[in-house]
Formats: sequence, structure tokens, C-alpha cells
Amino acid sequence: MVLSLDEKTSLQPRPRLSPTRPAQPQNLPNRHEHEYRRAGALNLFAAFDTRSGKVYGHCAERKRQREFIAFLEGLDAELDERMCTIHLVCDHVSTHHGKDVRKWFAHHPRFIVHFTPVHCSWMNQVEQWFSILQRKRLRIVDFDSKDHLRAKIEQFIQEWNQQAHPFNWSTKSVAKVMAAAPALAA
Repeated sequence: MVLSLDEKTSLQPRPRLSPTRPAQPQNLPNRHEHEYRRAGALNLFAAFDTRSGKVYGHCAERKRQREFIAFLEGLDAELDERMCTIHLVCDHVSTHHGKDVRKWFAHHPRFIVHFTPVHCSWMNQVEQWFSILQRKRLRIVDFDSKDHLRAKIEQFIQEWNQQAHPFNWSTKSVAKVMAAAPALAA
């Protein structure tokens, strides 16, 4: 099994001072108040199964090794124990390779970690899923509280998993990314 894993950090509910008005006929778009109050933030730990497209997710108040290990514990419990090798693809942020995390991996040998090169987040397929989540559920961040935001994220993951599908990377799509690479380096 190959799981593409990362975090989407600082997801803020941002309750609006006035209610958002839905789109109206005559091509009038959504209207939402730009003034909001702060209501904290969540961090979404997510793993994308590259073969099935299924997403495993967990929201946490903070993004530390402790929360990452809790996410890994959840994965370990949820994934079939007959699955003897699970490859995790993730970036090289300290949360993924700190002392406590290394100790956890030493006690869970079925998990093998692979780190993407620096500045290559596009290689991690969960980033594509984060983009879909952002466009479909988080474009207008109009949630009453962290609990409301958490519920909407969990609902999106559940709905996604009902129709889960892997991302089809073709030679054409890879060539397109690689063609843009020189422009990104400039």
C-alpha cells in the first residue's frame, strides 16, 4: 500500500459578522461579509491511498509530533493488519521525522517512510486532493466554529470516499509539470 501523506494547516472557521447570502438568479454571485471574527484554527492530517483514492483524515488543534503520531495510530488501527508493508510518501518537515516519530516508526516496522525532495510538493498526491477540498468545501470559509469546520471536513472525506478514485498520472501530465519546472526555478 502507498499512502501520500501531509497536513493542511491553519484552517480557520472565520464566522462572518453578517450571514452569507446565496447566489441569486440574474447572475448575482454569493455575497459574503468581509468582516469576521477569529475562532481558532484546525490542522488536517490526511493520507491519500494512491491505488484506490481513499482518504484517511484527522483534524487536530495543533501540528506537532504528538498529533502526527495520533494520526499514525489511527491509520495503524484502521488499516488491515494483514497489510504488511505500507509506504508513506511525505515531505521532510520536522513533524514527520522528529525523535518521537522515529521511535514510533521503529515500533511499527510495516510503515516505511519516503521523503519527497525539497520544493517538490507536486510529487505528493495528497496535495491534489487538498486542492479539491479547498475548491469544493473551503472556498468561502464561513463556518460558525472549529467543530462546524471539523464536521464539514469529515463529511467531505466521507463523501469523497464513497466515490474515491486514484489520480491518473500519465506521461503527458508528468511532461507538463516538468516543462514548467525551468520556469519555476527562474
